This record gives sequence, structure tokens and C-alpha cells, in this order.
Amino acid sequence: MKILAIDTATEACSVALWLDGAVHERFEHAGRTHSQRLLPMLRALAADCGITLAQLDGIACGVGPGSFAGVRIGVGFVKGLALGLDRPVLAVTSLAMLAQGSIRRHGARQVLAAIDARMSEVYYQAFSAVDGLAVGQGEARVIAPSLLDLPADGRYAAAGSGWHSHGAELRARTAAALEPVEDTALPQAQDALPLAQPAFAAGQGIAAGLLQPLYLRNRVALTKAEQEAARKK
Repeated sequence: MKILAIDTATEACSVALWLDGAVHERFEHAGRTHSQRLLPMLRALAADCGITLAQLDGIACGVGPGSFAGVRIGVGFVKGLALGLDRPVLAVTSLAMLAQGSIRRHGARQVLAAIDARMSEVYYQAFSAVDGLAVGQGEARVIAPSLLDLPADGRYAAAGSGWHSHGAELRARTAAALEPVEDTALPQAQDALPLAQPAFAAGQGIAAGLLQPLYLRNRVALTKAEQEAARKK
């Protein structure tokens, strides 16, 4: 089975290929240049692996949460590519990729994934490792760190930019052992592949037109009044 994964939901831009179990990835800190970098990265990766896009069996897409613009770029690109190739797609969240990355790198059994959502909030979800794969515990949320109910005890890996921007507030919400804390970790497309492969193998891919971004909220900035109130805190 040959699967492509793409993620542009944060400042990272990554493309990865699953070629009958072998994983190949290109990953860059793209800032705001995802739309310029994505296609050249994909072409270079395919050339390095000696395959054409017509050989793909399916495409996994990072659907957020993350940057509104970044999520739109990735979802739009995958929709167009999948429609042109007539291939099924699967949505994988940024938080699931973060958790899967902790499982891959550290053998983590439980992960608290948090991405800085700006506006004094984080995108958050807890995960457990089941047969080496990240399985969400509860729904992904956007929430102020001071309002988040984190596990009271146990041992968890912590991953994502939310732990960098709001680490003190998040740590104050739990007495659990947090190890490791990867507060600079970003979602990587290669970590979407092991999550997507079983679903594709089971025929659970969806039509490209059904792919939707995961935004969790419908605005991207505080109002001027909200910004002023935040500065006075």
C-alpha cells in the first residue's frame, strides 16, 4: 500500500509517504510559505522515492486544529490532488499527530497534546497508546489553560507549542508526572501515516469532497476591547 500524508496546520510543513510499511518524509519550518513550499516538497519526495502520484492508494490530510490559513492550504491542496487522482482521503488531526510523535520517539503510553491557539487559549486533547497508535480520550477542545481539567496523577508525555506558551498555567492544573515535555514539538506528516494506514486498509477512506477542516472556533483574533482587557490582567 502507498499512502501520502500532508500537514500544513502549523508553522511546520511536511509531506510523507508510506510505501508498503517504509516511511519517508520531508519536513520544514515554513512560516507562512506553505503554499510555495508544499508542491516542490511533494515532487522532490516522490522523485526521491521513485514513485509517481498516480501510484498512490490514498491521501491522509492534516485537518487542524492550528493556523486557519495553514489548515485551509493543506485541506484545499489534498482535495484538489485527490479529486484529480480519484483517490480516497482520510482526516488526521494535528493533536493526534503530536501524540503519535511522542509514541514514536519515546514509547509514550499517555500523551497530553496542546497547541498554542493564540487569544490566550490552547487546542487540547489527551491520548492513550493502544497497540502503538494514538487514540483520543475525549474530544479536542479550544480552551483557556486556566480552565482545563488535566489528569490528577499518573505519568504523561506532554507535546506541542501550548506547553511552551502556557506551560506554567498547564502545569498548575495537574500533579501528574510530565515526562518528557516536548514544548517545541510540531505535527509531522509521518505521524499521520500509521494512524491512516489501518483505516485505508479497511476501506474507510472517504471521497475528497467530504474532507473538512477542524477549526474548533470561528474567529482568529481578539477584538480591540478584548486585547485591552487582556493587557490589564
